[in-house]
Amino acid sequence: MIVTLLQIEGVLLMILALIHIPFPWYFKWKTDLAACSPFNRQMLKVHCFFIALVVFLMGLLCVTSAAELVSTPLGRKVSAGLFVFWLCRLIIQFFGYSTELWRGKRFETSMHILFACLWMALTATFGWAAYGRS
Repeated sequence: MIVTLLQIEGVLLMILALIHIPFPWYFKWKTDLAACSPFNRQMLKVHCFFIALVVFLMGLLCVTSAAELVSTPLGRKVSAGLFVFWLCRLIIQFFGYSTELWRGKRFETSMHILFACLWMALTATFGWAAYGRS
């Protein structure tokens, strides 16, 4: 069951990574970042690219090596690292963003809840893979 969950979440992670492609247009970075220095503007874009790349590679790892993430000592260590990563992301979901960004806004609240659920699922699954019994 855990292997199947890792594979499903791997596909979701790859989709999440691809969703980063339209970010600059959707979030109107050209306009919003015009006031930033070139360094800050470029750093944001480069970091967004590498976050998307890492998330895609996490997903690819889950799709192609789910059994190893659960059943080998190295896989369990990688799963433990991913557990910590997604636990930190889950905490940031609630304490890193102001509620003013989403509260009272239907779409933004839906996205806040959806992603909080995804971060919880990823945290639980990688915790299970790292520390549970296979």
